Amino acid sequence: MKELKTAVVGGGITGLSAAYFLQKHIEKKEAGSFALYEAGDRLGGTIQTEHRDGYVIERGPDSFLTRKRSLHRLAVDLGMEEDLTTNKSGSYIYHGGKLHRIPQGAVMGIPTEWKPFLTTGLFSPIGKLRAAMDLFIPRRKSSDDISVDAFFRRRLGSEVVDHMIEPLLSGIYAGRLNELSLKATFPQFLELENKRRSLILGMKQSLQKTVPEDPVLIGESRSPANMFLTFRSGLSSLVDNLQSALPPESIHLKKRLEKLERSESGYSLFFSDGTVDHADRVLLTIRHDDAAALFQDEPFMDSMPEQSATSVATCALAFDESQIKDKLDGTGFLVPRSQSFTMTACTWTHQKWEHTAPKGKALLRAYVGRAGDEAIVSQDDQNISDTVLRDLKQIMTIEGDPEFSVITRWKRAMPQYNVGHSEALTKLEEGLSKRYPGVLLLGASFRGIGLPDCVTQAEKAVSKLLQEK
Repeated sequence: MKELKTAVVGGGITGLSAAYFLQKHIEKKEAGSFALYEAGDRLGGTIQTEHRDGYVIERGPDSFLTRKRSLHRLAVDLGMEEDLTTNKSGSYIYHGGKLHRIPQGAVMGIPTEWKPFLTTGLFSPIGKLRAAMDLFIPRRKSSDDISVDAFFRRRLGSEVVDHMIEPLLSGIYAGRLNELSLKATFPQFLELENKRRSLILGMKQSLQKTVPEDPVLIGESRSPANMFLTFRSGLSSLVDNLQSALPPESIHLKKRLEKLERSESGYSLFFSDGTVDHADRVLLTIRHDDAAALFQDEPFMDSMPEQSATSVATCALAFDESQIKDKLDGTGFLVPRSQSFTMTACTWTHQKWEHTAPKGKALLRAYVGRAGDEAIVSQDDQNISDTVLRDLKQIMTIEGDPEFSVITRWKRAMPQYNVGHSEALTKLEEGLSKRYPGVLLLGASFRGIGLPDCVTQAEKAVSKLLQEK
């Protein structure tokens, strides 16, 4: 039987994970091969950790959800479990000139404990009464996709959406709620309404029931209870460990794919440096824009020709702890779109993750840029730093200037799953499979932007290829 070669295009977390799962299979079966191609000069995509003066600064994502267990299983399989650490809890939302702690028991703005919800200053009495109407509002009759904004506004009212749900989701998608697809982002809430009718009652009942993801290529492992996890040595250590687990000769940097051509013997991959390689199967872990360029002449791309994406930037500021006069117990705060600030959120990183700052020091990490408000991302480092510091000093009591700042821009890095995304993606994938059998499209642009979502996509894609062999 012919030994099949798989090409993995893209060296972010999706591509790295896919290569790792392929390598595990090859080691077990002693058959097959793969090659990993990355357009840039390093692996890891948006995962990028900077170690500076005793600080551990994440320039991209800083953690991952525990309840989505694929990445946790991967860390265990890599022998990294001892390096995992959980975050402290407790976040705030800025509203009405002050920071309000997110009510205990609130899940995406859905109250599961009445006392914290009724006593919070985030909502007016009328807003709280409107949210309680969820107990009586009937199910939506249509099964069509709907925006996140329309769904939650109908069930919980405008105050809960504007004051809590919008800032929470801006931290994940940096998008517009009135365009964001419920089916593609939070299908569990649609299912909750269908099964329980009331989101409040349904969430309250389901909190005690957590169903882990089914393991595909890696065995089951115990999952910790805390909401977020990261690595004490930084998320880049995950990239380093994945890379170390792969044969060096399988990794090819500075290889930008420009053309994919099908032949009787498989696929030819044409790269921008003029080289050509061949494979039997291809995993494209690329952005939607790159896929659209690659398949620009294919009719199946018409079902999903464009995808909006938001540019964002992070600004990490290092201080002496004595400069931070507020003694708030928590991990940071969110800023609703309705407030007159450029900053969308701030993490008190030294409190959220104790390993990230030397003793006596403070590390604040602010975020700027969201759909319709991205101009700040293109400004120079000094302007971004000055703007963030000005916003921070209006919300918190901070004396003096930071010891240093680290600015990181991510252009068009936040894909927007607009209403109809799931249906369009299904049509695209069906057309792709007919025209290019053995070629799969996956990554943050398609079925989940979180790190565990990307690992899950890689795991399932490799499993599918192996089953089709």
